[in-house]
Amino acid sequence: MQTFLVGGAVRDTLLGYPIYDRDWVVVGASPDKMLELGFRPVGKDFPVFIHPDSGEEYALARTERKSGKGYTGFQYHASPDVTLEQDLIRRDLTINAMAMDDQGKITDPYQGQADLNAKVLRHVSPAFSEDPLRVLRVARFLARYASMGFSIAPETMTLMQTLAAGDELEHLTAERVWQEFQRALGETSPEAFLIALQESNALEALFPELTTAANHLPTLTAIRQASDAKVRFAILLRTAFIKGASHTELSIQKIKTFCDIHRTPNAYRDLALQLCTQSDRLCRFSQLDATERLTLISELGLLRRSEHLPLLLQGCEQICDEELTAKKQLPELLELLQQINPQQLMKQGFKGKALGDAITQAQWNICQQQIEGTLE
Repeated sequence: MQTFLVGGAVRDTLLGYPIYDRDWVVVGASPDKMLELGFRPVGKDFPVFIHPDSGEEYALARTERKSGKGYTGFQYHASPDVTLEQDLIRRDLTINAMAMDDQGKITDPYQGQADLNAKVLRHVSPAFSEDPLRVLRVARFLARYASMGFSIAPETMTLMQTLAAGDELEHLTAERVWQEFQRALGETSPEAFLIALQESNALEALFPELTTAANHLPTLTAIRQASDAKVRFAILLRTAFIKGASHTELSIQKIKTFCDIHRTPNAYRDLALQLCTQSDRLCRFSQLDATERLTLISELGLLRRSEHLPLLLQGCEQICDEELTAKKQLPELLELLQQINPQQLMKQGFKGKALGDAITQAQWNICQQQIEGTLE
């Protein structure tokens, strides 16, 4: 029985890239042996186990055979006689098909180190084209490493195009597609993800609504310069669904439908809706009168919850044509508005509707003072 560190941890060790989790492969063992050693099985039919102390995943060396559509359509064979090389050849890219023993020795049967040095994302074997999820994975890896000079090997791009031309992409679940998309949005070069999908002809099948954004250089630049994945997503949807500075009920409904189809978390959907509906007013905040400023604050719910304001402003910084005065003025205004004390107004005799009107008037006065530059 031998244990090897495999996949991304080996790749990123050689790249000097941060390692966030580690996966292991076990050669020469059986499920019974793993259970005897205290490992916990992940599932009934899949040869993956959890280490009793570290909580890391240990998978028995295995081979696989295509048996159906999609990324789940495989039959696995795991036994003590499966070799490390047989296990590694089923992986997607050569840079992910390396293993390291406990002495730090690298096993690299498919020239992953050479491709790391050449900065190339290259498939391990023709079996790459059996798994449609690999189109998304390669695009995501490009989003991670494009800034380091990596590119997709032409022959690998050809296989990605072959997958996109068939019906395999249709068998990916919305949850799995979103998982890859979300991870790509968090990488250094998220625009490379869209460009790779477009070049492979997969963007039209997976995210047809984003083809406009993928061809819009200012949008690609904006999502690269934004630092938060939710902001990047919101900017993409603004380009995809909002024409110019205006939005309609139809465009808002399209955003909601897109998020429903792709199982987008509420935090992503809500920020996208806010940026798409309010970015114009945020970008020209200094031009708004007192009533318009109060309306904006009310529609964004900023007096109740202002913690999402930095993300909105981050998005506007990337899309506004002029200096974003709201970045300074809006937090300043919110701080003063939140100091209005209804109890003091009640002591002055205001109650019921009159109290509400008095609060609104006090808020309006503060907004007007900001416009006039007379805030204390």
